[in-house]
Amino acid sequence: MSKVETRNAFMTATYLYFLFVALFLCGCGSDDSSAANSITPPIDPVETIENPLPLFSIQTNGQSIVDEPKVSADFTLTEGDETLYSGKMGIEIRGSSSQMFPKKSFGFETWDADGNDIDVSLLGFPEEEDWILYAPYSDKSLIRNVLIYDLARSMNRYASRTKFVQLNINEQYQGVYVFMEKLKRDNNRIAINKLKDDENEGEDLTGGYILKIDKNNNEGFTDQNSFDSEFGSSLDQTGGDIHFLYDYPDANTITSTQKDYISAYLADFETALASDNFTDVDQGYQAYIDIDSFIDFFILNEISNNVDAYRISTYLTKDKNEKLKIGPIWDFNLGFGNADYCNGSHTDVWAYKFNERCPNDVFLVPFWWSRLLEDRAFVDRLKTRWNTLRAEQLADAVIFARIDEYVVLLDESGALESNFAKWPILGTYVWPNAFVGQNYSQEIRYVKEWITNRTQWLDNAINNL
Repeated sequence: MSKVETRNAFMTATYLYFLFVALFLCGCGSDDSSAANSITPPIDPVETIENPLPLFSIQTNGQSIVDEPKVSADFTLTEGDETLYSGKMGIEIRGSSSQMFPKKSFGFETWDADGNDIDVSLLGFPEEEDWILYAPYSDKSLIRNVLIYDLARSMNRYASRTKFVQLNINEQYQGVYVFMEKLKRDNNRIAINKLKDDENEGEDLTGGYILKIDKNNNEGFTDQNSFDSEFGSSLDQTGGDIHFLYDYPDANTITSTQKDYISAYLADFETALASDNFTDVDQGYQAYIDIDSFIDFFILNEISNNVDAYRISTYLTKDKNEKLKIGPIWDFNLGFGNADYCNGSHTDVWAYKFNERCPNDVFLVPFWWSRLLEDRAFVDRLKTRWNTLRAEQLADAVIFARIDEYVVLLDESGALESNFAKWPILGTYVWPNAFVGQNYSQEIRYVKEWITNRTQWLDNAINNL
């Protein structure tokens, strides 16, 4: 048994002991849906651990945190005995399907005393006002999003910076969270030109834009907030609709001229990709997209077999005087074998072929990927990039070393024990788990074995395209 597995086995036994004591003493679990209700964790994550994770302590002063609008709260960020930041925030529940879980994710803005947004640096991240406290719940490894974002950055692609933290709300412990940057236009995040509402002609009109292919549960898709693909999910234009949401400038600030420009650009790209001479360097798709960004995006979604890949949480950017790029990546809690539907747990299928497996899903994959893989030049560049990455950043040993670092950090900080005392879900199915480990070690072992099988399959599949 490895050092990590030995430590985790000890941790699991300790956790079960303290869980039994907690349940015996209070006769209750912690499955209450309120984010502010909690059993007391068996070990205080700050006072009794030598190297605790950073701790966000939030006080809502009697208010309930809801899914819009943000409510005012006070918060303190500490690490051990050191206070790193103290101030005000506006906080709300965030997420889509994840809101069904009792452990809630939150979005917050840093505010001044008058409730105005202020840019600050938290945990060494570049100054900003918009932040996320992501709550891994169905992902019992706790690491899937952190892992894929770290891999993306190792490939020189921007992805949200992350830190493992713990969270208290109104003196009640909430477990392990991932502190993250919100994806937005910013010189240190999505670094594209700031497009003003008076820039409506010439080269000023060419960028920057951020679009999303995503759900829009609250509002639906309207002419105000989005435009539609002329082709949708199939080259013959008979497939499901694909909607492009305005993210930056947003639907309330983008001008009609800017809408016309970016929608026409996407239409021209898709028309060129669908044309008979789509491989032509000057007249085909290459005139419109940054190919390397598409290749890296493909690799990151395929290595994780992200069941949401290409069709949900997909960002597109168009900078001033530049071609269309895809990314940054976002939302991989169902990746790495953590979905029991549409072959999400399989290691031997293409993620981009989701439409073949689940043709009746409301959200389908654009026709782009199948078409791009018909171009020998695109495939050759994909092979070269994949094989280069597999020798370095995406080598199994490198990926596993990252995972081991996360596990040691979470274990030695006491965060694993405290999290699963608060949320005793190990050994229990949580939608949409494809695997249910009886302890944390088994969850991590499953992720590693899944990655091993996945990368072996992709080595053959990509090189045989």
